[in-house]
Amino acid sequence: MSPAQKITVLLADDEPHIRLLMRKVMTSMNAEVVAEAANGKEAVLLFRQHRPHLAFLDITMPVMDGKTALKTILDEFPGACIIMLTSLSAMETVKECLEAGAANYLRKDTPISDLKRYIKESWENFHAP
Repeated sequence: MSPAQKITVLLADDEPHIRLLMRKVMTSMNAEVVAEAANGKEAVLLFRQHRPHLAFLDITMPVMDGKTALKTILDEFPGACIIMLTSLSAMETVKECLEAGAANYLRKDTPISDLKRYIKESWENFHAP
């Protein structure tokens, strides 16, 4: 995530304050939020439309959950970089998402400085040769 490269981002979470927080975090990291979704179905449609470099999917959303949205997006776009967002302490669901192809997961209660570091590391690891 360098200043020369503007990374496009999709945010999907049914909680508007989480989308706002993530938008501020990503903007501060020189990324551009190109779309926001309140449920997994919207996330899939917006991913198809915008084809962002990076997507954040909440695991627990209405209409279509994040795990289903993850699998749907990766079926169509196998190279997609997707980070799951969770407030769950159920590691089994997180593990399923990682096994399905998520680049990483972030807990919503992570301090902002750590969020930025984890996002940067996830992005770099995803794109490592």
